[in-house]
Amino acid sequence: MSNKLSITDRLTLPTPRFFRKIRSVSVAIGAVGAVLVSAPALLPAGLVTLGSYLVLAGSIGAAVSSTAVKPGEQAQEAQERKELMGGSSAESL
Repeated sequence: MSNKLSITDRLTLPTPRFFRKIRSVSVAIGAVGAVLVSAPALLPAGLVTLGSYLVLAGSIGAAVSSTAVKPGEQAQEAQERKELMGGSSAESL
């Protein structure tokens, strides 16, 4: 039995509470960056550049925090799901 989870398993399993908070903050940072990027004519070039960095940081933070799972019980749940489906969830797509 392998303890490694596929990306689809990680995205479908529940995310721990701490990482849900990190994801929410990251989405908010990305939204602020999107507002700065969407009005380039009204803002100095430095703020538009800062906005693009905020969008990048927010999207990376949200993506990484979405793949976090609690060790142990989630791995067992994913393994049971694989056995029921006859393979990994990625193979069934």
